[in-house]
Amino acid sequence: MSLSIHIIGLGVNQCAELTGQAQLALRSAQWVIASPRQLNVVEDLLTEQHTKHLPPLSELLSWMNNLVEVSGTSEPISIAVLASGDPLFYGIGAWFGRHFPKKCIRFYPAVSSIQVACHELGLSLQDVDVLSLHGRPLQKIRSQIKQNQTLVILTDKNSFPQALAQECIHAGFAQSTITVCEALGYEKQKVRSFKASELVHSEIEFDALHVSVIQTKGPGQKLPEFPGISDEWFITDGPAGKGMITKCEVRLNILSLLQPANEDVIWDIGAGCGSVAVELAYWNKKCHVHAVEHHPERLACLEYNRQKFGVLANLTVVAGRAPTILADIPAPNKVFIGGSDGELPELLELVWNLLPEGGVLVASSVMETSKQVLIQFLQTRDQLKDSLNETSQIAVSRGGALAGKLLYRPALPVTLFKFVKQGKALDA
Repeated sequence: MSLSIHIIGLGVNQCAELTGQAQLALRSAQWVIASPRQLNVVEDLLTEQHTKHLPPLSELLSWMNNLVEVSGTSEPISIAVLASGDPLFYGIGAWFGRHFPKKCIRFYPAVSSIQVACHELGLSLQDVDVLSLHGRPLQKIRSQIKQNQTLVILTDKNSFPQALAQECIHAGFAQSTITVCEALGYEKQKVRSFKASELVHSEIEFDALHVSVIQTKGPGQKLPEFPGISDEWFITDGPAGKGMITKCEVRLNILSLLQPANEDVIWDIGAGCGSVAVELAYWNKKCHVHAVEHHPERLACLEYNRQKFGVLANLTVVAGRAPTILADIPAPNKVFIGGSDGELPELLELVWNLLPEGGVLVASSVMETSKQVLIQFLQTRDQLKDSLNETSQIAVSRGGALAGKLLYRPALPVTLFKFVKQGKALDA
């Protein structure tokens, strides 16, 4: 016995906008799962179907599995799941695709609220950026908002228009226009525009069913727009721009060596206050970064920077000491070791054994003792011919003033090593 799942988009309207195939799927379903509002929309199409209000997704899977177990028939059970708009555009369709075989799912798309909002405002879809804050932290907007941008946002009770206005101001875009598209497709539809600086103090109550469109305006410059975040922007355990962070010039080289890509799982061991981890997560939303740190004050700074730059979805803070804590983290395909607390030889061997073929290990060293350990590891890799290796030393001098004159003050050189794991010994 199996399930036949029909995921049906209703469109953005008081009345369902269904194709003939979608209507047939709905009428022939044994079960219809939807929110109360959605069930009201299709009320005239329901006859003998069983209906169920959509539960939390954590409960939906067990309910559907139980439905299969208690069924006394060998025929597939037909279930219609109602969705607002396009089920595969920030909709419930992706969840079903992750939990059920594709062969048992059929999708029936409709126009989404994002599309309708853009058409109301005369915006071309290819010229806007879309962000869903529905069920996601409000701070996520900080990793998305940019200068001269149109951002269309799906919201929830935590990302109401006044909260978005506050985020615009926080990012330096106080003059931005925020347009709130309420109850799209209904008789009570409203489309109203506000300046962020005015909306933030407003007590206007908006319909829970709305889409917000932000057109950014203002100097910005409070959140990064390009790799190489200024050291002063990070909260650290020392004076501004100092403390336990990897400095900008070195950090850019580390980013280049690691090349964060979609679906990478990256460990940052000895993350300190998190400058490397934050930039890895900020510039590639689809990589997963785990920042390992045990020092309490640095951990607090790391978490603060995670919030400040809005990388809550793909940066996980791991409180603990390596290598002990590493067993509890998803296996990596890329690793950066920035600090080791004297455990560097053990860490190198452990990480190297964990990495898959093609995996990347990058390590930095300031002290001579750790550099010698890394040189020995490099020599071992050369002997075994199981790695593609490179190393470089970066010496940075920053300009300052002494007695009113320009002076360059050198920082301690940092040595970087990169190892790319090979599946078998390389040819000589």
